[in-house]
Amino acid sequence: MGKSLKGKELGKGISQRKDGLYQARFINRFGKRQTVYAKTMHEITKKLRDEQYEDERQLNVVDSNVTLDEWFDLWMDTCKKNCRDTTKHTYTIQYNRLREKLGWRKLTNLNLVIIQNAFNDLKTDASRRDCKAVLVDMLNRAVESDLLNKNVALSVNTKINHAEKEEKRVLTEDEIKLLLDASKDGQLYPLFVVALHTGMRISEIIGLTWDCVDFRNGMIHVTKILCYLPNNGDAIYEFHPPKTKAGKRNIPMSKLVKETLLNQKKWHDRVSSRFAPRQGLENLVFTSKTNKPLHNTNIRESIDYLVDKINKQHPDVEFKRFTPHCLRHTFATNCIAKGMNPKTLQKLLGHNSLQMTMDLYCHVLDETLKEEMSTIAEMV
Repeated sequence: MGKSLKGKELGKGISQRKDGLYQARFINRFGKRQTVYAKTMHEITKKLRDEQYEDERQLNVVDSNVTLDEWFDLWMDTCKKNCRDTTKHTYTIQYNRLREKLGWRKLTNLNLVIIQNAFNDLKTDASRRDCKAVLVDMLNRAVESDLLNKNVALSVNTKINHAEKEEKRVLTEDEIKLLLDASKDGQLYPLFVVALHTGMRISEIIGLTWDCVDFRNGMIHVTKILCYLPNNGDAIYEFHPPKTKAGKRNIPMSKLVKETLLNQKKWHDRVSSRFAPRQGLENLVFTSKTNKPLHNTNIRESIDYLVDKINKQHPDVEFKRFTPHCLRHTFATNCIAKGMNPKTLQKLLGHNSLQMTMDLYCHVLDETLKEEMSTIAEMV
């Protein structure tokens, strides 16, 4: 029993300090001593009752002073400790878009209005979607760690601009021919051939090493990807295994792919005799002219150059820009158009589910629509 300055008993856990302020203490559900303060006896009794009510119903948190910035660092160090460096880098990029508006705020002070205002300032629905994915996971872990009672980020609206989702770009047969003709004597020609005839991801292609090219049996063994991280003007390259078990696979080489890779081996041997490779990356199939590893930005810039070249040489053709991943979409769409079994395509692409293969990578070209409609018309 605590006492007032006049010696009056105040009740269990309640006392009065020398400055006249009342305080009340109790051990909360986390095993920590919790203290509340008030100027009057009536007020301290009410505060103590409210805090104990929240504690009994598990409405309180273990630490109400943790900021979102502090939690992000802890979340990255603990919850995402085993993630790839490239994944962590992506998380940091997404979080940094919210850091100025939300990072300094305490987790317990976050509410839907505050978070939604921060998301409204982002430029696109896509960036809002990506940031929400990171924030939702962060706050889910905070709830599980008793730092929050509920995840208010779940209700954030990310569709503000209502931009229509563009159909994935797929190269037509004419565009493929133009692309290969324009790059015939360049270093990206063999990369395009491999991408268009195997459906490999660009990260898998630039991470392909000669020990995984089996010329005798006509197979490409996909066992790893090459990841790139910017590092203050330098670059960090790391080999990683595919994200899923299905990502490790064997892909048969077509005659053109085999011939192209044999020529690439001769070219690469000449380059290696003149330029020393980067340590740990000595056996790459695809490199620059100075034996440096390629990365997505290099390839995008080269594609843009080739697209401009094609449009200048063929003013009657509107050759639209495309990303490296478009080559994988093109391969998958052509395989389905030519009658490949979807399960076979799933295995070639390294997908865990057939639905992903069909929903994400198979597109109906206008030429295919016309052919199918012609067939139907003949039947009527």
